[in-house]
Amino acid sequence: MASRTTHPVLDTRSLNRATLARQLLLSRAELSARDAVEHLLGLQAQNVKPPYFQLHARLAGFRPAELAGLMESRQVVRMVTMRSTIHTHTAEDALTLRPLVQPARDREVNYFRKGLVGVDLGRLDKTARAFVEAEPRTMGEIREELLKQWPDADPQSLAVAARCRLPLVQVTPRGVWGRSGQVRLTTLDTWLGEAGAGRDAPTGSGVDEVVLRYLGAFGPASVKDMQTWAGLTRLREAFERLRPRLAVFQDENGVELFDLPDAPRPDADTPAPPRFLPEFDNLLLSHTDRTRVLAPEHKGRSWRGNQAFCTLLVDGFLAGLWKPDGSGLTVELFGTASKAQRDEIVAEGESLLAAMTEAGAEGGPGNPASVRFGSIHD
Repeated sequence: MASRTTHPVLDTRSLNRATLARQLLLSRAELSARDAVEHLLGLQAQNVKPPYFQLHARLAGFRPAELAGLMESRQVVRMVTMRSTIHTHTAEDALTLRPLVQPARDREVNYFRKGLVGVDLGRLDKTARAFVEAEPRTMGEIREELLKQWPDADPQSLAVAARCRLPLVQVTPRGVWGRSGQVRLTTLDTWLGEAGAGRDAPTGSGVDEVVLRYLGAFGPASVKDMQTWAGLTRLREAFERLRPRLAVFQDENGVELFDLPDAPRPDADTPAPPRFLPEFDNLLLSHTDRTRVLAPEHKGRSWRGNQAFCTLLVDGFLAGLWKPDGSGLTVELFGTASKAQRDEIVAEGESLLAAMTEAGAEGGPGNPASVRFGSIHD
């Protein structure tokens, strides 16, 4: 009887340090904001400020104006991609990743079929596309336009169908730091101009390239990990095609993990400084097994009902929450921390406040020691 194949085992701390290295969270990288967005395959952007907080945690000398400028020059865009959530992507990645996840968006439409009885989806596509390409529109305006064609359909189902079937981007000033703006949408091709034309959905080696890039940003990882990140299924075939080019490990539960052979896998004892992350940071959302950053006893603590909290890493793991307010920010620790760790947390928080207040964030430069420990629920 053939013995079961085994691979080198990576324990939880080893996986933690490897992932933090890929995520640029062991030490701040000397990268441009655009290169970081590309390396990370996008930034979770359900709200406006999180992408800026994500880059501050990862890049040396980052200032919000850099990302804001990329948005205004259309080098990066905000749109629905992985897991049906808003992400900030480089223009090139938006053109590649949205087609990759389109099958999942098509399945999402199927959940709303009862509200779309009698609706010709091909006609809906053409109607919605012409409407938003004439000028950027709000989702409410799109819904009302579609109701003119199908008055008996469910309004929410019509809106979901348009959102899922068309590659819609949120146009600026939405998403630009220090500015406000209603969510208005147009198609990716229209927003990018000629750069968006003539690009087809990736197949074969195109999907393989995204697998390699995912491992570079989130590895070592299992097939199910990447499927969780992308909100897709059936990626095993791509991993098997790539197996001869990959390093293969397993976790302490025997789950097979793939990685790029030359990717960094630091020693498990490598120091990991505190990092302030926003709600919905992809570090916490892109693996099926999240114990590499989230201890089982803290599972669910970054949420309350429908509210997600900003999170704090200490020694590489989720160790608390934080919340900005008018006079700085409050840190809520899940457990105890040494004086040295608390000093590091304060210093990191002050760095965040200093960088963000330069661009008009909450808090003021006159309050350099405005990081407090307490409860964010007070």
